[in-house]
Amino acid sequence: MNTEEGIVIRIDSQNAWVKTVKTGACESCSARGACNTMGGGKEMEVEALNTAGARMGDRVVIGFDTGSLLKATFLIYIFPILALIVGAAVGQEAAPYLSLNPSATSIVFGFFLVFLSFLFIRVKGNRLATQEQYRPKVIRILAADQTPALNDCA
Repeated sequence: MNTEEGIVIRIDSQNAWVKTVKTGACESCSARGACNTMGGGKEMEVEALNTAGARMGDRVVIGFDTGSLLKATFLIYIFPILALIVGAAVGQEAAPYLSLNPSATSIVFGFFLVFLSFLFIRVKGNRLATQEQYRPKVIRILAADQTPALNDCA
C-alpha cells in the first residue's frame, strides 16, 4: 500500500480532503497527474474515504492499494496502445476486401479503435471511481507528538 501524510482541511459524511506536500518520490509516480495541486505549487489536495474518523485539522496517513493503482494504470496507458495496434492490424487485413489503400485503412482503423478505447476508459473509469478499492483512504490518525513517516508514491 502506498501512503502519504497530510492534514485534513475539510470533511463531509464519508470523505476527508487532505492537504499533502509533494515529495521527491512523487516525481516518478505514475499517478502524479491524478493528484490535484493547489496553486501549482508543492501542495496537493486529495479526496479520501474517511475510514479512520478523522476531523478537520487532524494529521493523518492516507493510503492507496497498489493493485488497484496498477489496474487503473493499465487501463489508462496500455489499453489505448493495444487498441491502436489491433486497429492498425485489422485495417491492414481489411484493406484488400474494401479495395482501399492498406496504409490509410490501418491509420483510420487504428485511430477509430483508440477513440473507442477512450470512450470505454471514460465509462469504466466513472464506474471504478465509485468502488472503494480505487479510492484513497484515511488509514491512520497521527498523534501530535508522532514523527513524520517516510512518504512513498508508486
